[in-house]
Amino acid sequence: MTESHRITTGAQLDALYGAPLGRSLTKEIGYISAGYRKFIEAAPFVVVATSGPEGLDCSPRGDPPGFVRVRDRNTVLIPDRRGNNRVDTLRNLVVDPRISLLFLIPGVGETLRINGRAEIVTDPELRESFAVRGKAPVSVLVVTAERVYFQCSKALARSRLWHAEAQIARAELPSSGEIMAEITGGAIDGAAYDRAHPQRLKDTLY
Repeated sequence: MTESHRITTGAQLDALYGAPLGRSLTKEIGYISAGYRKFIEAAPFVVVATSGPEGLDCSPRGDPPGFVRVRDRNTVLIPDRRGNNRVDTLRNLVVDPRISLLFLIPGVGETLRINGRAEIVTDPELRESFAVRGKAPVSVLVVTAERVYFQCSKALARSRLWHAEAQIARAELPSSGEIMAEITGGAIDGAAYDRAHPQRLKDTLY
């Protein structure tokens, strides 16, 4: 690949792609409209992107639909459920509050994006309002929406993400235990890791 084939400036991008379609700009607003709120409340899954000194992070969050709560037209609340305690997202946010959210709804081609800023809040009453099975999240992300817009269905249509016939059997890929055994040079017993996984998931889901 020659240097002449590298795109390194905004002007080169504009020349290559042209002006954005008018509709793509019209659908971006600075608040959560009634229609956009319905998308958020129907989504059981959101991808959370952040940036910090150690680099970028993109993490999944999931729960029953409505787990991301719309407090008002500029604010959404996201419970931070149990995880692996790496807290990469949170470590980024305490340094750089910028955040981007991508909401997905099974069977729906459009996705919804929110760009804004987030705070990590540990208010006991707020945390308890998100409790499941008697267990409250350790913290809640309070996200102030600055840019809200939906993405058209082209990506999901091309990927056929929601098509049942496009699903891949889990057995066709390495198991979690096999991956752990490989990357640790056998220090972790992959078979034992896989056997313990169902109970581990059950015990740590909330």
